[in-house]
Amino acid sequence: MKMLLELPRLTNSLRLPFDADQAYLQRRLFLQSLKLNSSVASVEESELARKVVYGWDKASAEVRQAYKQFIGAVVELMGGEVVSEEFREVALRVYRLFSAADEDDEDVDNKRIFEKKLELEKLFGNAVSDANLLKVASWAKSLSVLQNNEHGTVSSSESQNGNNEDLEFGSDLVFQHPARFLVDISLGDAEFPMEETNTSSSHQEWSEYGDTAGFQPSVSERIFDLEWLRDSCDKIVKESTSQFPRDELAMAICRVLDSEKPGDEIAGDLLDLAGDSSFETVQDLILHRKELIEAIHRGLLVLKSDKLNSSTQPRMPSYATQVTVQTESERQIDKLRRKEEKKQRRGTDYGTENDLSSLTFSSLLQASEKKNLFDDLVGQGDGLHTALPQGTVRKHYKGYEEVVIPPTPTAPMKPGEKLIEIKELDDFAQAAFHGYKSLNRIQSRIYQTTYHTNENILVCAPTGAGKTNIAMIAILHEIGQHFRDGYLHKDEFKIVYVAPMKALAAEVTSTFSNRLSPLNVTVRELTGDMQLSKNELKETQMIVTTPEKWDVITRKSSDMSLSMLVKLLIIDEVHLLNDDRGSVIEALVARTLRQVESTQSMIRIVGLSATLPNYLEVAQFLRVNPEAGLFFFDSSYRPVPLEQKYIGVSEQNFSARNELLHEICYNKVVDSLRRGHQVMVFVHSRKDTVKTAEKLVEISRKNEDFDLFTNESHPQHGLVKKEVMKSRNKNLVQLFEYGVGIHHAGMLRADRGLTERLFSQGLLRVLVCTATLAWGVNLPAHTVVIKGTQIYDAKAGGWRDLGMLDVMQIFGRAGRPQFDKSGEGIIITSHNKLAYYLRLLTSQLPIESQFINSLKDNLNAEVALGTVTNVKEACAWLGYTYLFIRMKMNPLAYGIGWDEVIADPSLSLKQRALVSDAARALDKAKMMRFDEKSGNFYCTELGRIASHFYIQYSSVETYNEMLRRHMNDSEVIDMVAHSSEFENIVVREEEQNELEMLARTCPLEIKGGPSNKHGKVSILIQMYISRGLIDSFSLVSDAAYVSASLARIMRALFEICLRRGWSEMSSFMLEYCKAVDRQIWPHQHPLRQFDKDISADILRKLEERRVDLDHLYEMHEKDIGALIRYAPAGRLVKQYLGYFPMLHLFATVSPITRTVLKIDLIITPDFSWKDRFHGTAQRWWILVEDSENDHIYHSELFTLTKRMANGEPQKLSFTVPIFEPHPPQYIIRAISDSWMHAEAFYTISFQNLALPEAHTTHTELLDLKPLPVTALGNGTYEALYKFSHFNPIQTQAFHVLYHTDQNVLLGAPTGSGKTISAELAMLHLFHTQPDMKVIYIAPLKAIVRERMNDWKKHLVSKLGKQMVEMTGDYTPDMTALLSADIIISTPEKWDGISRNWHSRGYVKKVGLMILDEIHLLGADRGPILEVIVSRMRYISSQTERSIRFVGLSTALANAHDLADWLGVEENGLFNFKPSVRPVPLEVHIQGYPGKFYCPRMNSMNKPTYAAISTHSPTKPVLIFVSSRRQTRLTALDLIQFAASDECPRHFLGMPEEALQMILSQVTDQNLRHTLQFGIGLHHAGLNDKDRSLVEELFANNKIQVLVCTSTLAWGVNLPAHLVIIKVSMQCTSSTSLFR
Repeated sequence: MKMLLELPRLTNSLRLPFDADQAYLQRRLFLQSLKLNSSVASVEESELARKVVYGWDKASAEVRQAYKQFIGAVVELMGGEVVSEEFREVALRVYRLFSAADEDDEDVDNKRIFEKKLELEKLFGNAVSDANLLKVASWAKSLSVLQNNEHGTVSSSESQNGNNEDLEFGSDLVFQHPARFLVDISLGDAEFPMEETNTSSSHQEWSEYGDTAGFQPSVSERIFDLEWLRDSCDKIVKESTSQFPRDELAMAICRVLDSEKPGDEIAGDLLDLAGDSSFETVQDLILHRKELIEAIHRGLLVLKSDKLNSSTQPRMPSYATQVTVQTESERQIDKLRRKEEKKQRRGTDYGTENDLSSLTFSSLLQASEKKNLFDDLVGQGDGLHTALPQGTVRKHYKGYEEVVIPPTPTAPMKPGEKLIEIKELDDFAQAAFHGYKSLNRIQSRIYQTTYHTNENILVCAPTGAGKTNIAMIAILHEIGQHFRDGYLHKDEFKIVYVAPMKALAAEVTSTFSNRLSPLNVTVRELTGDMQLSKNELKETQMIVTTPEKWDVITRKSSDMSLSMLVKLLIIDEVHLLNDDRGSVIEALVARTLRQVESTQSMIRIVGLSATLPNYLEVAQFLRVNPEAGLFFFDSSYRPVPLEQKYIGVSEQNFSARNELLHEICYNKVVDSLRRGHQVMVFVHSRKDTVKTAEKLVEISRKNEDFDLFTNESHPQHGLVKKEVMKSRNKNLVQLFEYGVGIHHAGMLRADRGLTERLFSQGLLRVLVCTATLAWGVNLPAHTVVIKGTQIYDAKAGGWRDLGMLDVMQIFGRAGRPQFDKSGEGIIITSHNKLAYYLRLLTSQLPIESQFINSLKDNLNAEVALGTVTNVKEACAWLGYTYLFIRMKMNPLAYGIGWDEVIADPSLSLKQRALVSDAARALDKAKMMRFDEKSGNFYCTELGRIASHFYIQYSSVETYNEMLRRHMNDSEVIDMVAHSSEFENIVVREEEQNELEMLARTCPLEIKGGPSNKHGKVSILIQMYISRGLIDSFSLVSDAAYVSASLARIMRALFEICLRRGWSEMSSFMLEYCKAVDRQIWPHQHPLRQFDKDISADILRKLEERRVDLDHLYEMHEKDIGALIRYAPAGRLVKQYLGYFPMLHLFATVSPITRTVLKIDLIITPDFSWKDRFHGTAQRWWILVEDSENDHIYHSELFTLTKRMANGEPQKLSFTVPIFEPHPPQYIIRAISDSWMHAEAFYTISFQNLALPEAHTTHTELLDLKPLPVTALGNGTYEALYKFSHFNPIQTQAFHVLYHTDQNVLLGAPTGSGKTISAELAMLHLFHTQPDMKVIYIAPLKAIVRERMNDWKKHLVSKLGKQMVEMTGDYTPDMTALLSADIIISTPEKWDGISRNWHSRGYVKKVGLMILDEIHLLGADRGPILEVIVSRMRYISSQTERSIRFVGLSTALANAHDLADWLGVEENGLFNFKPSVRPVPLEVHIQGYPGKFYCPRMNSMNKPTYAAISTHSPTKPVLIFVSSRRQTRLTALDLIQFAASDECPRHFLGMPEEALQMILSQVTDQNLRHTLQFGIGLHHAGLNDKDRSLVEELFANNKIQVLVCTSTLAWGVNLPAHLVIIKVSMQCTSSTSLFR
């Protein structure tokens, strides 16, 4: 095929005239395209598309479609598994191979295609199918033809455009190059760079035609570094399009590239510098800006380190006056530099611009070319140069470089150093070391501190040094502390082992379970995969978990009891602090340390780590004493010395690099095999295990080294071969023949186990595996090879470098302690990563904190937990983190300038600023309320939900913006896709075709389409629920990553909707929570939840017939069989319908007031319980909804156990509000928390609901002059009272009580003098009918006792009357009763006596009956009160002797009803408002979430202390709790909070001597302890002496705080300034339930 190509321009004299208009248009179009490029909306506008399709921006829809199909074909050709950067190279190479195919002759065409097949197979490293090859060739040819048709055979500078309206006159003319500049050349099989259409990028073959100065290699092979920039500037200067010298122009371009301007501004500046004719160069500068900036920064780094070395040289003084002479061009550059500096000062990165401004380009170029920074030096750690180990050898080969670090010789035993023998341990501890004779050197060194002290410990030692046994020694020490009397007290302690990965957690659990089983210690795994029930947690002594899981558990106050039992926390791989997940470890340690200090409990922390350069700071963070608990061992302590080989491949060409990678790997494997060792090769994808194994076999055949691999000489070969042949894994069977094995997580468990066994027995010489093997299974080999360091990470949204943790773990598998004297670890990476891995693995990179990135989330967690309530506490919490330690050591790394450090050396202001900024952001997101004035934090429901469900702050912001009351399915999925948990997921070009195909199978609309990253996440969510199959490796990884977070995000959204009270949205979100859990769509048939038992065919037919559950319940077996045309299925469907959870609801409604309804709900289960489906319990959401207003008025989670399901119907009682005007109905719904479509409802109609009166009539308090005591008119009576006047309430009721015999109902607030009002009625009786008796009914024994004590002192003795008590504790004899004037009794006791009133004369002689606290008529004991009042009224009517009734109560809503029943007339009814108090009352109500009683009570303690500090810092405080135990726990917590405020005895109001004297009289141990801090306890469990003592101390202000049970409120009159009621539930003995 012949094509016309433009010759390079040879001299300036031959250059074409410059067309200014054309240049202007080109520039405008170019800048427009740059603006388009800056939008990341679509992958179509990618770099690759511009290289393959000329004039991509103006390409037709047909060309774009052909390009998409071509890309899809390339993906299929490669097997769907490539790194994005490599994919671009491969796609370009494939296009070049096939685009120039002959259109006319199809046979010739196909022949040429198959000629290229070998080249492609070499490029990919695996076989290529003919079908895929033909497909990709066909699309490449089509794309090429379409482009030629659009642009013609000659590349023009502008494509033809039919629509000329937007073009300026003359801009659409196509300039044809003169014929003398065109030459006919035959392309043949030469590679033609299709993406290059201009003269500046010519083919290599042209160099013979003239001056080679203008030659550049093709784009795919060109390296864009500072050398390329120098050559480009040289070319620009030669063409005279710039007036600057070359180096100055290059430096100016560097400054522009490194600025923070937007893309179009940078392009404009570059065009100003380079001139309008240098579009291609500017385009390359923009496209490869990243590579160029990297080169600039690399140069700056080298120069900075050189400057550091030379900074010790004395500076020469400068003499005379400095005069600067500038040329015009220099002046322009200086102006541009100053402009950039100003811009930089406004907010660019620290120091970079100033560095650039003072450099010359030649020095920068020279520095950037020093690629091998480790020639003499690896890098810097804390300002110190750190050299490679002695004996390190560097070797250079073609295409790669090798650095060999020899094994560190084992350090000789020091004088006096000896190994600890196992028999020296305690007898119980020896059981855990069964099979061991002694500890190794490291374990022996740390033994004394670990086993015989409680010191916190940090052990830094090489991988494979036996750190597991160090953990075991610490565990045995802890167990030993709970061994008493030959018995292990298991319920006293918990041990938590935090492992970095789930696979490692499983391995640790297995190891420790086996070794601790002789001690009867239970070890369980608690990770995302392994959940534990409450009972299992209780029975477990050692929990092995991941950092995230333990963080979630300790964030929840309901699990406080668990964390309080932890006595030992072991953190494995502490060097994870440097990782993204490091912030989780910081949060855990900070939380643990605060718990230790606040509770004064002992939690030992043991940190295990690889060797670290800044281990002292990590020790400081873990609160390790450097003198006692810090142990650092270098590589000389490795049990098997490790030889390390680092290979950096410098080959740029993709296919050559791939070939070289296989070759190097093969050579290293063979080298080890020749020495008789086994080899493990680690690769980073499942597909690559097979590919690499096959490649090794292929090269061994070619090199005739096959005998090294084969295993036929092994004695067990024949036996094992039969077992291998049974495997269904073809690759496993085929590769076994060659002595090579494969291992990855995608294989069956049996196949993995077989491979592990074969390798450990030596039947496999080489094992190719993924990194999961290094973590999950302890399978060492002499040689370990890491082939390539690019690993796909869905969280990062692409390919990243293999982390330090993985490399160390893999290298830890090198060398078998039993057999080898040394091990060999080989890492093959790209050349530019060589220095990084050398520094990483020779421990020269300091560990930095990652905490600042998740500060908001962690602060929110602490606020939700209640451990941080204000800025001061938040700053203290931050002080426990590793971030705070590193901020002081390395402030610049955390954005703190030296001037800030000098001004604030303790960084307390920075601490406060960080906390305040985070708090403001959380306040804005409504996750907490931040009161800037007081500095207090208040948790919100949203913040609590985010903390419990581990939702990121940025996601909450998204939900605040996108979550609405009414949303459809696709909007919900799109909102979830916008979560910041998925923000790093990117759309890759190679996935487009598959995504489009998957999108067509998705049931919901995809917002943004498959080319948008949120659209991609939406597709993956839908594919997960649909259980769809995905081919592409990167998509499979992304889907797994998305599905891991999906369930908790959905649950969090459901909780948010529930807390907002949105009924429709809550039900909708709960349905989607279950859809994600079950992987079933809400529109699918409910019986799909039994899909393991009912065939897919039956389910499909049920869906086609659209038969819902209600219809199926009504149908008979035969009818169902007939419906789905398969008779036996009818019985099966009916059987599983019986297992489907169903409830029946029935409710009764009782109005309490006009605005509050009490609902009693009866729940009757109606299904067959089967443990396999229903487990031990089923949870149901009980919702009361007003469907008209779309609001939930009540929600609670009801747990139905198997016993309850098979027993009596369950009763729930709760109250709900009701508003005017009344809605037609409320709906009570019971929705299963785990079963889709399992719900029941009951409708409450308000049509015939009788509510109490609209207005409660209260008695107005009249403005009367207070009556003096003299109004009694009796000197004896007046002497009873020490005050001079009655209060307003007593004054208003005085006449009716003292001067009439009318019945009275007095409703007034507590403390308003109702008892004196009752005494007025008594005095009237004594005055008018002295022979009649007064009966005083008090509902509680405590009130009876209080009244007895009170009246005995000031009433009975002075009036000469007799008084008796009648309670369960005390019954007087008949004589006492007959002679008594006043009888004080409980309702039950008077009920028993008054039943036989005919035979008991003293009952008939009752003239006045006082009923105290008559409002308790509505409580449990109300019926007895009703009976005795009714009986006394009956006695009155029978004896014709009127009995006067005086009822005393608090303010009542239905006082008239009660007055009618008591026979009270209008003038005898006094029902005052609750606000009518002698002392005004301020009420604060604060609600606390949490289902569990004890954690909720515990979460109230800190706010209780805060309330005392705020409202009553010096005045008396009464705290009411629900149980005796709670009095003690609350008091201890208050003491702890006071101690943390550094004033532990703040509540004590007496000198030490007086205190000691009082303490000597106290018998209760707990009371004796709390009294020392000024806090008293009061409950029925104390003896009378202790109780009286406490009451006296509190009444006399000797102690400020009294914590008591509710009985004190009734029995003792001890007023206080502040009363805190810390309870809303108490256990009733009759039902054993909390109410």
